[in-house]
Amino acid sequence: MKATSLSRGLLQLVDLPTPRPKAGQLLLDVKRCGICGSDLHSRLHGDDLADALELCGYPRYMRSDQDVVMGHEIYGEVAEHGPWTSDKLKPGTPVVTIPLIRSGRQVDGLGLSAHAPGGYAEQVVVQESLTLPVPNGLRPDVAALTEPMAVAWHAVNRAETTRKDTAIVLGCGPVGLAVISVLKARGVATVVASDYSAGRRALARNCGADIVVDPAVESPWATAPAARNGFRATMPEEYNDGIDAMEKMARLPMPWWTTWRALEKVGATTPKRPVVFECVGVPGMLDGVLAAAPLHSRVVVVGVCMGADTIRPSLAINKEIDVRFVVGYTPLEFRDTLHALADGSLDASHLVTGKVGLAGVPQAFTALNDPETHAKILIDPAIGSEQIATT
Repeated sequence: MKATSLSRGLLQLVDLPTPRPKAGQLLLDVKRCGICGSDLHSRLHGDDLADALELCGYPRYMRSDQDVVMGHEIYGEVAEHGPWTSDKLKPGTPVVTIPLIRSGRQVDGLGLSAHAPGGYAEQVVVQESLTLPVPNGLRPDVAALTEPMAVAWHAVNRAETTRKDTAIVLGCGPVGLAVISVLKARGVATVVASDYSAGRRALARNCGADIVVDPAVESPWATAPAARNGFRATMPEEYNDGIDAMEKMARLPMPWWTTWRALEKVGATTPKRPVVFECVGVPGMLDGVLAAAPLHSRVVVVGVCMGADTIRPSLAINKEIDVRFVVGYTPLEFRDTLHALADGSLDASHLVTGKVGLAGVPQAFTALNDPETHAKILIDPAIGSEQIATT
C-alpha cells in the first residue's frame, strides 16, 4: 500500500506491506486523515516529547531516528476483521476511531509511534473496541474532525466552563478554533479570541468568537466584558475591596463573620474570573499568561510546548491562579463529540481549509507553517495530485 513515512525529519511517499489486523482489531480503508499540530511539532521535536513521555512510563513515542507513518485523526471504512472481533461493524461501514492500538497489554498511539503506523496511508489497523460508526451520513470532511474536536470538548469539560463565563482563547490555530467552536456550542456567552494572524482571527470569528483581538494592538485582558464582569487585575484592588467590605459589615447589627458566611453560601464572595485557554504551546507563553491574567483566573493549558519552559510560580501563587493541563479525552467525550457533529449542534466546518493526497503531505506541512494560509488540511488518499486543494 501507499503511505507517507517520516524519517529523520523528511516525509516521503513509500510502498509498505498491507497491514494485518490482530485479535480485537480492524483494518480500515483510510478515507480522510487530519494533519495535527502535534504532527508538525513531532516532525522536528519528537525526541523532546519522547524524553518526557518516557518519564511518564511510555518509552515508545516516535523518535527522529525511526521511520514513522503518522496520522491519528482518522476517518475510514471497515475493510477487514481480525480474529476475535464482533460483526457489529460490517465491511464498508464508515467509522472514526480513538487512536490507540493494543497488543497484549502494550498500548501505543496510532501515528505517534514506530510501533503503531497511523493514517497517512491507504489502510490502517485500529482497535475494534475504540472504533465508532459514523451516524447521520456525516460528511467525511467533518467526521475526520472528531478526534481534534474531542480534544477541545475535553478541555472545555476540564475547564468547568459555564454559560455565564467569559472565556479567553489565546491562539487561534486548529486547537484554539476547535475550543472556540465547542465553547459556542455549549452556549458560553462571551468568547474572546486572540491571535497575531489576521487569517486566523477571521476563522475565529467564523467559529463564533464574540470578540477578536490582535494582541499586537490590543490586550485580550483589557476587553470591555472583562471590565464589566469585575475581574481584578491587581492585588491592591482585591485588598481594597476586602477592606471596603469589612468596613460596610462593621456598620451592621450582626457580627461581620455571620454576614460573611451568609454571603459565602450564596456565592457572593466567590471572585469573578475568566476561563483562559492557552492554545499556543511555545516557551514563555504560560509565564506570560500568569503575568497578565486577572486574579483568580482559571487557565487551561491545551497547547503542547514540546521543550523545556520556565514559569514564575510566585505569579500564580499571589494571584491564586488555577492552572490545569489537559490531554486527550475519554471514550464518552469522543462519542459525544461525534454525535454533536452529526446532529449539527457542534459546527466544525470552518476548520478545514484544504485537502491533499499522500504525495502532497510534505507540501501541506510547509503550508501549515504559514498561519495566513491554512488551518486544517485533510489527507485524502484517493487524491493523486501533490497540490493542496483549497476548500
